[in-house]
Amino acid sequence: MIRWSEREGVLELMLDQPPANEIGSQMLSGLENFLDEIEGTDARALIVYSARERAFCAGADLRELFAAIDGRPYAAYRGELANFIDRIHRVMDRLDALPLTTIGAVHGVCFGGGFELALTLDMLVADPTARFCFPELRLGIVPGFGGVPRLERELPNAAIRDLLLSGRSYGAKKAANLGLVSQVVGRGQALEVARGLAQQVALFDPEVQAAAKAFIKALPVARLAEEKRLFLEMFRSERVVQALGRFVHSEDAMPYLPSEGR
Repeated sequence: MIRWSEREGVLELMLDQPPANEIGSQMLSGLENFLDEIEGTDARALIVYSARERAFCAGADLRELFAAIDGRPYAAYRGELANFIDRIHRVMDRLDALPLTTIGAVHGVCFGGGFELALTLDMLVADPTARFCFPELRLGIVPGFGGVPRLERELPNAAIRDLLLSGRSYGAKKAANLGLVSQVVGRGQALEVARGLAQQVALFDPEVQAAAKAFIKALPVARLAEEKRLFLEMFRSERVVQALGRFVHSEDAMPYLPSEGR
């Protein structure tokens, strides 16, 4: 579900979990293993991209989540959920703070936890098909993988409120106009452009690069902790389980994806 390689100082991490790179226990373990394996690497850049045709990442694996909590009282599963969220945050924080430049080549759906994954990266190169969204309020929860605190580093508060409270998506052009995306490129060219950018980045002194990144991209530690607390508290409500159930039992095979032509 994930594969990675290194060439000429550039790491590439490919997400390839059908149907749309949902982040569940297996994807999480794969990301943890990847980060463990590259610890201490002398690579200068990392590119993250998707092999899935319609999505960068559709977010959390909601079917796996529903199966873990359906029919169980909150007290019985809270510890498991808290452990999963702690693991997710550790992975996201490690990606965020890697001492090299990280670049996302984004196409298609970049929703929920996938959007939160993209927000850990330093620069995003977007295909025109890319769409960014926080649909969590539809499930009675807030983003739980660190998205809002990271988004607060990137966008004005009005845009954050719009994304979170409306649940609507932003296309690549709007995301670029807001400064969320570094550049929008031709259809199908995001990975190629990201590779060119990574080669340019790889020319810089790694110690200077790491120091510059640490200076301009501090982790919002307190806000991340507050997000985790709020996310877990929201699962006390039965409406969350009901909303997850509606999602899981939808007749649409991928109900998080936009309709054709929308």
